[in-house]
Amino acid sequence: MGELLQRIKENVAKVIIGKEDVAELLLTALAAGGHVLLEDVPGTGKTVLAKSLAKSMDFSFGRIQFTPDLLPSDVTGLSYYNQEKGMFVFKEGPVFTNLLLADEINRATPRTQSSLLECMGEGQVTVDGVTRALGVPFFVIATQNPVETLGCYPLPEAQMDRFLMKISMGSMSAEEERQMIDRYINAKPLELIEPVCTLGEVAGLQEACRNIYVHADLRDYIVRLVQGTRKYGAAAGENRGIAEGVSPRGTLALLRASQGYAMVRGRDFVVPEDIKAVAVPVLAHRMITESGFEEQKVSMIVGLLNSVALPTEDWTRP
Repeated sequence: MGELLQRIKENVAKVIIGKEDVAELLLTALAAGGHVLLEDVPGTGKTVLAKSLAKSMDFSFGRIQFTPDLLPSDVTGLSYYNQEKGMFVFKEGPVFTNLLLADEINRATPRTQSSLLECMGEGQVTVDGVTRALGVPFFVIATQNPVETLGCYPLPEAQMDRFLMKISMGSMSAEEERQMIDRYINAKPLELIEPVCTLGEVAGLQEACRNIYVHADLRDYIVRLVQGTRKYGAAAGENRGIAEGVSPRGTLALLRASQGYAMVRGRDFVVPEDIKAVAVPVLAHRMITESGFEEQKVSMIVGLLNSVALPTEDWTRP
């Protein structure tokens, strides 16, 4: 399965210059069956990355441009009366796809944002009392601009908690930017890439991810990390600016992401470095701070990684 992920990664690299760490985290979330929030300024390649990933896996691709006037039915679909058939017919919304790009998700109202909660959490849509299953696999990549806030609605905590990871694309080096010019000056790489795997292979990948071995000591380590985010909460009497720590959903998210990262690295067992590599993108956005500063959340997770004791063991499957 690690070989399959490597093929996808190499195919995406035909379009995206650099960003190897971002690609690995995206593939980690895919293997773990989670969803990703890409937060960065416009023009950093978020949309191109999502499209490259979809084409590499032969996924059906849906895109929603979130705006303040977008309605929940524009996302999930709606039932309308068909006069020819004399009955109500359901028209599927863009969520009925394999990879959904929720572009500028924070520009929609909270009511519309919440229409994705059931989709992301349970892989289904309920409209007019009827529940319909979404595609398998179902992978959401949402984007938002952290700088521009005019006309935007911050994602509620319940929505943030549905994302397995929150990732930033980051800036390009001078060398990478020059490579981008050379590659794109007379070509359109996104139009040239071909699928390197099937839907069935990706579904099998996600199933195999759950069987990645996690040593009992590493399971305890995951719990101690998550518990550490809660001890700073106001409820614990140690108010240090953190209102709420990571939820139990975050505990499972860290477990799944660690398994997925191990798979990306070509192993069938998790090592401590896997947990440390995904801890910030998995845990930081789940914490609620009184100030709202992202740097405080990241600093807290890094501090926990440096302070929580980790025993030395043979982590391979017994």
